[in-house]
Amino acid sequence: MHQIDEYTVERKMYQCLRIVVAMCFIGHGAFGIMTKPIWCNYFAVFGIGSGLAYRLMPFVGAFDILLGILMLVRPMRIILLWLVGWGLLTASLRPLSGEPFPELIERAGNFGAPLALLLLCGGFKDISHKLFTRMDSRISPTTASPGNVMVCLRILGFLLLTGHGWLNLLEKKSLVNQYAGLGFPNPANTAIAIGLFELTAAVAVLIRPFRPLLFILLLWKTGSELFYPHYGLFEWIERGGSYGVLLTLWFAAELKPLSKTKTLFRSDGLTVPV
Repeated sequence: MHQIDEYTVERKMYQCLRIVVAMCFIGHGAFGIMTKPIWCNYFAVFGIGSGLAYRLMPFVGAFDILLGILMLVRPMRIILLWLVGWGLLTASLRPLSGEPFPELIERAGNFGAPLALLLLCGGFKDISHKLFTRMDSRISPTTASPGNVMVCLRILGFLLLTGHGWLNLLEKKSLVNQYAGLGFPNPANTAIAIGLFELTAAVAVLIRPFRPLLFILLLWKTGSELFYPHYGLFEWIERGGSYGVLLTLWFAAELKPLSKTKTLFRSDGLTVPV
């Protein structure tokens, strides 16, 4: 019978999520340093004018970058908790400032990747005693819950693909401009076709995330996010959470439950319930 080295898979998941969380917030922070003009809309939600917004942006950006770097050198649960809340807030500011609602769920990787990493490292049980302790990849089988992490990743993959597909169906201007720049003869129809593909893929990820499908979607996301006309590299880095959710889900899909026993066979011969 095929046995699964659960610890090896979980280490891959841990390292992947830690790196993409850092990417997401380092990329986001870079926009603050560069004082990205659209951020003024988000500050305006709190009644902050553009003059003060431009002065605050570098400080917000520097703090994001600091937390991203800390996730690489000293990952702690207190940082992940902050990033879950901060990622959800910044994503929510888009519809609150007048942008379409799918702009929020398309960024599910921003707040979802740190949430998935928290769940992988024991979730919220006794978290108050471990907020400032260093996290590492030696995940205890008594605290990690592959089943919960898998469900979380599937929901996140569904949300981010649904959000991006929805924006394509709405023919978001920047997306249509991308397709036009890539030489598609009818960029609006291209946006509709891509939107339908991504919505179909989102449902498939939620219901049955096959590894070959996840690999195709990972290539699709990492490739398609390269074509932003402005701040291209930083846009790609900031979307690290999206790639990370799909890649971690691809790793997690190795932990296949047996259809009848609903358990995982580990390399040491023990079984772990899903």
